[in-house]
Amino acid sequence: MYSKVILALCFVFCTTAHAHEMTPAYPQLKSSYIEGVSSAKMKLFNRRNDVSYYLIEVFTSDFKPIPFASSSISTVSSKIIMVGYNKSKIFDVYIRSSDIDRAVYICTQSKLLKQTDQISLITSRVCSKIKDK
Repeated sequence: MYSKVILALCFVFCTTAHAHEMTPAYPQLKSSYIEGVSSAKMKLFNRRNDVSYYLIEVFTSDFKPIPFASSSISTVSSKIIMVGYNKSKIFDVYIRSSDIDRAVYICTQSKLLKQTDQISLITSRVCSKIKDK
């Protein structure tokens, strides 16, 4: 019995976890140059050498998706951003004024490529909570 507990503790404490980082942790929405739209400037840092693409998402308090747009020089689409290993990218998230009261979280989720021979199948999601309006 003790050997199973020790083995489980080794898996928990002896492995390293690599994820990505997103700042600020509590972004504040500001008026954008588009009428009726607010924006937040975010920075994503990639600590994973096995992932280069991240999905940008905006959620309500119960993690229901909210429509939004984003911009960055290195976006693959309006919601997927490419960030190299140990690199960072700055991007903007645009949310309609009608959705601001429901928007609570801005999140990024790592996306794995189907064609890779990599063993790692772990995705990571990092969320920032929008400051109270």
